[in-house]
Amino acid sequence: MTALAEILGCYFPYLILKEGKTHWLWLPAIISLAVFVWLLTLHPAASGRIYAAYGGIYIFTALMWLRFIDQVTLTRWDIWGGTVVLLGAALIILQPQGLLK
Repeated sequence: MTALAEILGCYFPYLILKEGKTHWLWLPAIISLAVFVWLLTLHPAASGRIYAAYGGIYIFTALMWLRFIDQVTLTRWDIWGGTVVLLGAALIILQPQGLLK
C-alpha cells in the first residue's frame, strides 16, 4: 500500500509534465504522497530500518508497475534484481527484534 501511494504520487506529475495531462492530477498526487508519508509513520521500529525494508518492497512494486501498467516485459536482470532486493527486505523484516515482533 505504501509503495503504491508513493508510485502514484510520482506518476501523476509524470502524466502532467511528460504527457500533457490535466493539472487537476496534482490533487491526487499530493494526496497520494501525503498518504505515503503517513503510512511510513505508523510503524514503531527505527525509521532507517523501515526505509531499508520498504526499499525492497518499493522496487518489487515498481517492477510490477513496469510489467502491468507500462506493459514492458521484465528482463532476467529485472527478475533477479527484484528477487535479490526482496530477499534483502525479508532479512531486515524477519530478523530477531526486527520489524515483526
